[in-house]
Amino acid sequence: NSRMEIFFEYFQLILFLFLLAVGFFVGRFLESQHYVSIRKREKALKKILAFATRYPPNLVDAQECRLVTGAVVISSDYFKQFVASLRNLVGGRFRGYESLFDRARREAIIRMKEDARRAGYSLIVNVKFETTSLSAGRQGAMPSFEILAFGTAIRPQRGMIG
Repeated sequence: NSRMEIFFEYFQLILFLFLLAVGFFVGRFLESQHYVSIRKREKALKKILAFATRYPPNLVDAQECRLVTGAVVISSDYFKQFVASLRNLVGGRFRGYESLFDRARREAIIRMKEDARRAGYSLIVNVKFETTSLSAGRQGAMPSFEILAFGTAIRPQRGMIG
């Protein structure tokens, strides 16, 4: 009877480590694939300029403008959450969450630029970000956030930028 108990204890530990390793490798693969997609779409949208400055450059005479947005909801995976809980014990940077937010921020910008392109705009100014926690205060909930990128899209008059 005690041999079975020991077997099940080891089995649970091995299963936990196996699932943790699978989560790590699958997560790394999916993250690298997302970065490939991001770089490809950023390159395709490089002609749509986005600036954090409040006003357009002096060279631009706006024909018309409108608000454009791009939103993305991100959630941590179990592996990142597990490592983050270990990191909480010793403190310091957590690169796993940094890459998660980097991908989310870049994805939100891409979606905002796609919104501008669909409407025929080629310049975005006053770009801002808003972040909202969707799981704050929920015990045991997987951390998830919404990142919203928004700005004023401008269609310059003919002969100007764009």
